[in-house]
Amino acid sequence: MKKIELEIVALSHSITQTHSYAVVLGEVNGLRRLPIVIGGFEAQAIAVALEKMQPSRPLTHDLMKNFMNAFAVDLHEIIINDLQEGIFYSKLVCSSDNDTVEIDSRTSDALALAVRFGCPIYTYENILESAGILMEETSGKKKKAKEAVVEEEDSKINEDLKTMTLEELNELLNDVLEHEDYIRAIAIRDEINSRKKRK
Repeated sequence: MKKIELEIVALSHSITQTHSYAVVLGEVNGLRRLPIVIGGFEAQAIAVALEKMQPSRPLTHDLMKNFMNAFAVDLHEIIINDLQEGIFYSKLVCSSDNDTVEIDSRTSDALALAVRFGCPIYTYENILESAGILMEETSGKKKKAKEAVVEEEDSKINEDLKTMTLEELNELLNDVLEHEDYIRAIAIRDEINSRKKRK
């Protein structure tokens, strides 16, 4: 299967849902986005590395990197290799002097390590096809909001997606994507996908 390279384009935070974050991966040289819901600790670990902050004591992912460096293990790439029931699965591709191994990992941990090692992030076409969101290019420029933190709008939280038509859902999805409201976009995308499966 052909690998598609991704990059972290945004971290979204919902102030109304405790510990609810999304890391948004963008297709390199493409318009598709892959939003992945992660926990607060992992979001912090990714944000710290993106901002190149130096905590007074190493975070868990810093410790992991230091451990790998101490034993001459290099992280070449991470691959988001599976999606089952809304859960993303990943693997780390690591090597030492005489061996290359693939290690299972939670996607949030894999991303936190990828940022620290500066290694590429990949996924496969079928995963982008089923869980990705297509962004429209506006006025010839692709919006790149690296390290952006976006708050969810309170006014849209109470909308009941189940009562909306498919056309209304698609319009709402376009609207929330324009405002980079990725957590809301995930819920809308999932509702649209579940209706398509029922047909």
